[in-house]
Amino acid sequence: MTVVLKHLLRRVERAGPPAHTQIEERLAEAMAAGELRPGDRLPPERELAERFGVSRMTLRHALDSLAGRGMLVRARGRRGGTFVGEPKIERDLTTLAGLTHQLRRQGHRAGARVLAAREGPASRRTAGALRLEPGDRVYEVVRVRLSDGEPLALERSLFPAGRFPDLLDQPLDASLYELLEQRYREPPVRAVERLEPVVADADEAEALGVKEGAPLLLVERVAYSAEGVPLEYARDLFRGDRTRVLVESGLPAPEAGR
Repeated sequence: MTVVLKHLLRRVERAGPPAHTQIEERLAEAMAAGELRPGDRLPPERELAERFGVSRMTLRHALDSLAGRGMLVRARGRRGGTFVGEPKIERDLTTLAGLTHQLRRQGHRAGARVLAAREGPASRRTAGALRLEPGDRVYEVVRVRLSDGEPLALERSLFPAGRFPDLLDQPLDASLYELLEQRYREPPVRAVERLEPVVADADEAEALGVKEGAPLLLVERVAYSAEGVPLEYARDLFRGDRTRVLVESGLPAPEAGR
């Protein structure tokens, strides 16, 4: 469905911020307010440029920026055009919660496709993260995480084999954190996570359904038990066009009168 929001398509303010910035902000605000919904088709570029009172080059600057953020999707062909993208999944780093829980909380259906599950020796890097000796046995679980059936992240998690006997014999296509809690009574309660922007190589792109070189967010994590014992060392790759990160900092402001 092509949408036309007259209040949104008014001419840009010449005395305000750059024209492309104003257009980008208006479209983003309309998406956040639900005035533009996933799958809605924007009017043709020529019409948009005329309504905003800008050149097509300026308009494309704004649309390209939103497309780069995954908020708009371009399609070619007879049924092509510019469409509103799916809302991003919020990865909340303020509290430790598995991806399954976070997806459910945001109203999405969580899933996982197991690509590999094997036992092997810990590398120096893995051993250092899990406080093991190099060569100690670890379990490696590689999965594509799904949101509403679509690839969202490529997970690679390593667990100390001695702490979780028979882990690979358990169902691995659901929440691993729930599995650790329910079967082994070892729920992760704290994690140290490091974030880094990267780009997809050929294998990662194929697994995630994106183009090679697409932006990804690498999250390297060590999760700990209540006693401070490392339980998991993970390197997760999230699609940059489907993910944003939430971090809450500082102390809450004191309530008035207290």
